[in-house]
Amino acid sequence: MSTGSTHDARGAQQLRVARPATLDDALCALREMPGAQLLAGGTDFCVEVSFGSRRPTAVVALRRVEELRGHDIADGHVRIGAGTTYAEMGRGALASTLPALAAAARTVGSPQIRNAGTLGGNVATASPAGDTLPLLVALDARVRVRGAAGERVVALERFVTGVKRTVLAPDEVVVDVVVDRCRGPQEFLKVGTRNAMVIAIASVAVVVDLDARAVRVGLGSVAPVPRRCASAEAHAGEAIDWGRLWASEAALARFGELAAEACSPITDHRSTADYRSHAVAVIARRALERCIRHAT
Repeated sequence: MSTGSTHDARGAQQLRVARPATLDDALCALREMPGAQLLAGGTDFCVEVSFGSRRPTAVVALRRVEELRGHDIADGHVRIGAGTTYAEMGRGALASTLPALAAAARTVGSPQIRNAGTLGGNVATASPAGDTLPLLVALDARVRVRGAAGERVVALERFVTGVKRTVLAPDEVVVDVVVDRCRGPQEFLKVGTRNAMVIAIASVAVVVDLDARAVRVGLGSVAPVPRRCASAEAHAGEAIDWGRLWASEAALARFGELAAEACSPITDHRSTADYRSHAVAVIARRALERCIRHAT
């Protein structure tokens, strides 16, 4: 494991940096440098440093840790390494298996950001606007973490506890995320202040499980944490004619209304709370309509 430090003009040490090549080395570095900041793509962290809202004294860079990369697609589930980038999520077999995740990944920033930012970083940052989180919560994702006390698996709904808050201990690293596979179409839609390279004002992931005859809904950027909507899911399950894969205009509209009712949005510099709720109603309805259309 390589380590180093930066110094100011007087030679005083400012920042310790570890560049581990293995997960064990990364955990060792966290033990040796308590309070160190984990660095994957740095797409959020570096902005905070630039604006002065964060002043780390130690960093553990994870880019060289191959154990955090890659994915496995099995009959029953998909495992995605924490170091998987947005660009990797947006192409190949992973994109074909989880098209809504690919759609979310493709909306993130510029090509440079998508080549740097990672799934583990998005999950661990736990921003309400995290683009992968609505789909992950809709798919009942499990987050595997490892630390000094060993390894544990935490449901995403319990992993994220608040705005940029998680259950991750200071000595733990997100290893991967696992979701169950289901047969059926998926959609991810988001609304922002412009058409590209934008932080979500509101986002929705809809998953249609044809075998279970069920619909799953994940909401983002409209509550402190990614949120499921049980009432919208139950309504869709009953309103869809599963034999013909059809739903009435009224049923689709009600689905959007129920999704909006599950929101607890805020008003900030990007949007008002009322507009966020309205946006969810529109894009939730649209996402379910597209899923039904694609399934036929």
